[in-house]
Amino acid sequence: MNTYSYEKNQEQFMRALKVIPTGIYGHLGPVEGCFIPTSAYPFFSQRANGAYFWDVDGNRFIDYMCAYGPNILGYNDEDVDAAAAEQAKAGNCTTAPSSIVIDLAELMVDTVAMADWTFFAKNGGDVTSFALMVAKAATGRKKTILVKGNYHGVAPWTQKLGYPGIAAEDVSNNFYVDWNNYDQVENIVKEHPGEIACFMSTPYYHPVFADNELPAPGYWQKIRKLCTDNGIVLAIDDVRCGFRLDMAGSDHYFGFKADLMCFCKAIANGWNVSALCGTDALRDAVSSIMYTGSYWLSAVPFAAGIACIKKLKELNAPQMLIKNGRKLTEGLVDTAKNHGYKLTVTGVPSMWYMRLTEDDSLMLHQEWVAECVKRGAFFTNHHNLFMCCAITDEDISHTLDIADEAFKVLRKRPPTTINSVI
Repeated sequence: MNTYSYEKNQEQFMRALKVIPTGIYGHLGPVEGCFIPTSAYPFFSQRANGAYFWDVDGNRFIDYMCAYGPNILGYNDEDVDAAAAEQAKAGNCTTAPSSIVIDLAELMVDTVAMADWTFFAKNGGDVTSFALMVAKAATGRKKTILVKGNYHGVAPWTQKLGYPGIAAEDVSNNFYVDWNNYDQVENIVKEHPGEIACFMSTPYYHPVFADNELPAPGYWQKIRKLCTDNGIVLAIDDVRCGFRLDMAGSDHYFGFKADLMCFCKAIANGWNVSALCGTDALRDAVSSIMYTGSYWLSAVPFAAGIACIKKLKELNAPQMLIKNGRKLTEGLVDTAKNHGYKLTVTGVPSMWYMRLTEDDSLMLHQEWVAECVKRGAFFTNHHNLFMCCAITDEDISHTLDIADEAFKVLRKRPPTTINSVI
């Protein structure tokens, strides 16, 4: 099996460095993306289709990052893109919004079990920040309980004191608890009666660089009651999990009802739209807040969202993704075992996390992932992975062949080379 080379990627990156800070900023850059070693990874894509993307050197990758989640049906899905193109002919950003916004809102309310209304924006961080504003407006309180390690975007309140650009005032109203530790949440509520506006969390624990953890039995039910009894808004960040666990929402999947639910990645198969769904009790609070953006009512992504959600329902997509994800991950675990390695897989199979357990430094895992990428299976070494509906049994089989060869490469190398690949 041949390994890829990246001459044009490197040329483009050097070109980018002259005009773009860090060349590629944010989570898609080689630093934030933890591309170790950087020589194993592509930096720029040329095109994408279905389950694959091709880089500027013409290398094809089975994409298990799915653009970090937005690709759920498959790149360039014909039905979604046709709906977007048709709407583009009629209009996109107009002085008065297209009534198609109502169509998508009705579909979201009909789809998401807890939803009585929907508010649209562009990015996941737009709606997590709005959820916090809604909770504060509704309660007249200012403090929030967050789970350590959860990611809710890049707004100042989501970051840590000491990070560049973050002042103490940005995070002074945040309390932080460990995942699955109900007692910590309860104690904060008792110690600060009438002060907590919101408890916000992802539906299950999916941080970077750590095994994912599902909620303990009864955890969400106890949190729900605690919030209800103390007038606290329960907001769920379903930006990453949304429609990959349950079309009705991940709170529904885990057997409770949120007050606010944040969606983004899987709504429109890559067309840029996000959504905050909520209950009737918070309708007036939402209506009272001035919160908008130049492109938040653009019509093309709404049309794409309608087509995407309808198709996800027709495919019974969450079950498909979980089934195929389980097939892939069980195969990867068995392949690792055949070579004397233990691969640990955690989370829900539609967006799983994996790591080789022989080395807590992750160096061994990083080396194996790099060898997979160089052969055409695009994984990351620190983040959860994603399934999309376009991934076939043949893709899974080919991925297992790639994984097998990557493990063979590891076995041929002396242990001292693990650190030398950086």
